Amino acid sequence: MNKLIRLREGQPVIEFDDPALRIVPLAQWQAGEGLLLGPDDDVENLQLAFSDVAMIAIDFPSFRDGRGYSQAYLLRQRLGWQGELRAVGDVLRDQLSHMRQCGFDSFAVREDKSVEDALKGLAGMSVLYGRSAIEPRPLFRRR
Repeated sequence: MNKLIRLREGQPVIEFDDPALRIVPLAQWQAGEGLLLGPDDDVENLQLAFSDVAMIAIDFPSFRDGRGYSQAYLLRQRLGWQGELRAVGDVLRDQLSHMRQCGFDSFAVREDKSVEDALKGLAGMSVLYGRSAIEPRPLFRRR
């Protein structure tokens, strides 16, 4: 069972993955299951009712592949997804703060990495200058 980092009321908590929740690719997805989106899936043209989706996981096949950040931001900002948005795949400590800014609220850290160490990655930057999924106002608007 994989360890996850989930944000509960803004605070990170280490939990275990729910084995009862199936997460399947878009081509195999059925209502009530978790949806796994790959980097090539077109988020803006998803033809499904979000009320039927248990959770959305976005796959990062490599830490070098940043398409998942854009997918997360589009899901949160343009499409209004309010449910759990999980980063899976090659998820590393250094990415967690940026993933959070794009709208992820749970993270399946690679099995060969320490989830306790990865928690430190959520501290990230103390000040963000631009907009993000969790703070839509740029810094000059927050003063």
